[in-house]
Amino acid sequence: MTRIYLDNNATTALDPRVFKAMLADLSGPPANPSSTHSFGKQAKHLLTKAREQVAAFFSVSPKEVIFTSGGTESINQFLRGLPPKGHIITSTIEHAATHRTLQALESQGLKVTYLPVGLWGAPLPEHVASAIRPDTQAIALSAANSETGVKIDLEAIASIAQNQGIPFLLDAVCFIGKEPFTNHPGISAIAVSGHKFHAPKGIGALILRAPCKIAPLATGGAQEHMHRAGTENLSGILGLAEALQILATEQTPITEHLNDLRLRLEHGLKAKLPFIEIHGEGPRISNTSSIAFAGIDGETLLIHLDMAGIAVSHGSACASGAQEPSRVLTQMGISHKLAASSLRFSVGRMNTREEIDLAIDTIAKILYRK
Repeated sequence: MTRIYLDNNATTALDPRVFKAMLADLSGPPANPSSTHSFGKQAKHLLTKAREQVAAFFSVSPKEVIFTSGGTESINQFLRGLPPKGHIITSTIEHAATHRTLQALESQGLKVTYLPVGLWGAPLPEHVASAIRPDTQAIALSAANSETGVKIDLEAIASIAQNQGIPFLLDAVCFIGKEPFTNHPGISAIAVSGHKFHAPKGIGALILRAPCKIAPLATGGAQEHMHRAGTENLSGILGLAEALQILATEQTPITEHLNDLRLRLEHGLKAKLPFIEIHGEGPRISNTSSIAFAGIDGETLLIHLDMAGIAVSHGSACASGAQEPSRVLTQMGISHKLAASSLRFSVGRMNTREEIDLAIDTIAKILYRK
């Protein structure tokens, strides 16, 4: 059976070039970057070089790069590192790492405004601006939604944050690797996760730009400029840096390839199944399609596709197993019934046109049998 993986927003395959870069640590000798002997100094050299590569990608200082275990930790580190008071602006469709963290902080007295998004699928700049209060201490939004792929107007919202002097946390987990990224002076912090762009799982970064300051989430040693205690995941860091180096030189053709595959999938499915609906009226990231198969139970279709060798999802992998339809879709105003009929397709740079064509034919055959 030919197996086709179309769930790249959940995780991506490790790029062989990334794996090779990781071997500089994994192949030995044993070394801790904090050790002062020659082994430790060599590990420290590798860590320093990787930090410089990550900093160069985001056009920041190496001191503004904090290595973490991934996007969830990066988001928690920023949000929980702020003073537990005042007001934060976010949207109703943020990833659980933001949404649930802010809900927890609300129970401690934080005030949160959850901006609506409607069928457009993203908060609008004017809504962000109108939600600002004298006690607003941060804005926390995703660059692109992981379920629908709809993007925010990043330039406009970052400009609002800059003009108002409000720290802006950008969840870029679903964005990096899909389209070229240009940093904006209005962005105070950026959360990224390596396994979303062909680096290993368990490694990410929080880009924390001066003069923004937060309290550390984990205390102990002096690693990561006193922002995150604990021995660094050096092999993961080397992989993250290499994956970003690849994007720095190959992002444009990667984006073109992803966009070609996504449009091929959507147009092909519409030709065979004209009743499908694609969620999100706003501009979408290059690789993501949230598609409703009206009248079809999404869970049943997902199982049939898996049995046929095609891997897709309902939405965020962090929400898998939930009994309720996608919070993202229902918050957009989509009915529970239609949300329950929806699946997310997220193509990756290792997918091919032939795989997309086979997936289209397979989905059509499964539905026509019903």
